[in-house]
Amino acid sequence: MTTARAHYDRLLATHYTWMLGSDIHAVARDQAALLQGLGVRPVADGDTAIDLGSGPGPQTLALAHLGFSTVTAVDTSRTLLDELAVHAETAGVTGPVRTVCADLLDALPHVAGPGTATAIVCMGDTLTHLPSRADVRSLLDSVAYALRPGGHLVVTFRDLTGELRGDDRFLSVRSTEDQLLTCFLEYVDEDTVMVHDLLHTRSEGEWSLRVGTYPKLRLPSDWLSGEARRAGLQVQHATADPPGLRILHAIKPNR
Repeated sequence: MTTARAHYDRLLATHYTWMLGSDIHAVARDQAALLQGLGVRPVADGDTAIDLGSGPGPQTLALAHLGFSTVTAVDTSRTLLDELAVHAETAGVTGPVRTVCADLLDALPHVAGPGTATAIVCMGDTLTHLPSRADVRSLLDSVAYALRPGGHLVVTFRDLTGELRGDDRFLSVRSTEDQLLTCFLEYVDEDTVMVHDLLHTRSEGEWSLRVGTYPKLRLPSDWLSGEARRAGLQVQHATADPPGLRILHAIKPNR
């Protein structure tokens, strides 16, 4: 077992765009449509957005395309942030995008003053990578502090509270002619599931296997909505998204 950060650095980071379908710009367009449908957009010149756990940048690119003057992409993987910078250049949005290699729990006070961010997103199941539910609470408090009145929080995450059994615990992530990724879920306790990733890659006709294991949090949707309200946010939308992710959309009230 290792941490989520080490697991991505060792195994998944170089394959992450492939895991998303290889076309990061198509994913960014879908994410822009999702955010726009939730009403996430700049309302004045100079409005800023923050992407926590940006990975290679689908949400960062989406926020830039929506017109935010600055989009700060935060991730623990320098490999993914460097890739994001290349994607931003390809998309012609290098101006608004800046990257910060940092832990999610430490980043917000350094990248946004109190009450300054118009939108903060934490998407793609990033939230479940935090070590504990107490850390999720701490992050929500930091988000509420950083958002301006009327600012948006959007989270997507997998609700792993329903325990899969038997063969259902084996999940195909993606497969192509020369690569396939499967994960196996092992339920440890009510808070944690161990994710075992098995990555098969073919090179010059020979298949090789790399494996890795890391923990994910089991976050009930109702619990997360309650914690967002406790932090002072108004939950607007909490539902399931067809690809299997839950969506939480909350707004900091005008007071």
